[in-house]
Amino acid sequence: MPYVATDHTKQYDPEELRRRIPGWGVDSDPADRPSHPRERLDLEPPGAHWEIPEQQQPVQGRERSIEHTRMTPVFGTAQPLHGVSGAIRRFAYDRYSEGQTAHWLLLVLGDRVESVGAHVKSLASRRPDDPITESGVLGEAGHHPVSSRFGVRRADVKHTWLDPIIVVGPWVLAGVFAVRTVVKIARR
Repeated sequence: MPYVATDHTKQYDPEELRRRIPGWGVDSDPADRPSHPRERLDLEPPGAHWEIPEQQQPVQGRERSIEHTRMTPVFGTAQPLHGVSGAIRRFAYDRYSEGQTAHWLLLVLGDRVESVGAHVKSLASRRPDDPITESGVLGEAGHHPVSSRFGVRRADVKHTWLDPIIVVGPWVLAGVFAVRTVVKIARR
């Protein structure tokens, strides 16, 4: 006998389903619900008196998701969007819903652009960042760096080999890029 698909448009009687399938429709009748005597539908908590605060004056360029009709009554203004990273973030908020992966990937990209900008700004300053001392690598030397990693079940042992690449890698790439740029300028 060949396989024949069942007719999914057939309407089933709820009472027949209850008899045939144990537990079917257990929460359709409030009297059958386990929480029925305690369940309350009047969600007014006693003693809580709260009103929506006065709407803060909107700031131009403030990000707001497209699924919300207005800004929240109070919002932060300490870190306004700026530069290329701000444009990427504005595009994410203007174009994509928070439920879409593109929205979050664009926000992560904006963060990465912001961090690259901070590294470039640091390199251009008189006191650039020092990745060796600021990452805590030198602090490991006095605290048994090898023996503390073996014989114990540490989660970070699996990716320890990546740490130098992640910490020093961008600096090496920036140095190579700077040297190549200087060489090109010097050849002209």
